[in-house]
Amino acid sequence: MADGKKEIVIVDDKTIKEKIYLIRGQKAMLDTDLAEIYGYTTRAFNQQVRNNIEKFDDDFMFRLDKIELEDLRSNFLTANVSPKSRSLPYVFTEQGIYMLMTVLKGELAITQSKALIRTFKQMKNYIIENRDFISSKELAQIAIQTNKNTNDIAEIK
Repeated sequence: MADGKKEIVIVDDKTIKEKIYLIRGQKAMLDTDLAEIYGYTTRAFNQQVRNNIEKFDDDFMFRLDKIELEDLRSNFLTANVSPKSRSLPYVFTEQGIYMLMTVLKGELAITQSKALIRTFKQMKNYIIENRDFISSKELAQIAIQTNKNTNDIAEIK
C-alpha cells in the first residue's frame, strides 16, 4: 500500500514467543516480524524508526551482520528473513520494543505493544516461578541475557 500499511495481523502469546530469538545473548525480535505485528511494511516500519533514531541506542536496536543472518536462517527455519532483501535486518531488544511505543502511533500500535509487553513479562515471571528448577549456572546465564546484574540473581533466590 502507498501509506506503508499492511493487513492487520492479530497475534497471540504463542505467535509472539515464536518470533523472539536469542541474538547476541539477548532476547530480540526482527524488524520484519515487528513490522508485521504493527501492520506496516518493513520499509515503512524502519522509516518510522529512522525518523526517531535518537530514541534507539545500541542496546535497544542493532543490525545483524552477515554471519548472524546466516546463523539465524540455518537455526531458525521459521525466521521471517527474505533471501531477496538487499539489506541486513534490524533487531530490537526488549528495551527497543518498549521504545517503539513512543514512535508508532494509533490504536493498533497500542494494542500490539501491550501484547508484546505482556509476553516479555510472562517469560520473566516463568523464570522467577521456576527458579527452584533452574540451576545457578542457568540462572546466571538468564540474568546476563536479560541485562540483569548478579545482585538481581540474589534477589530472585
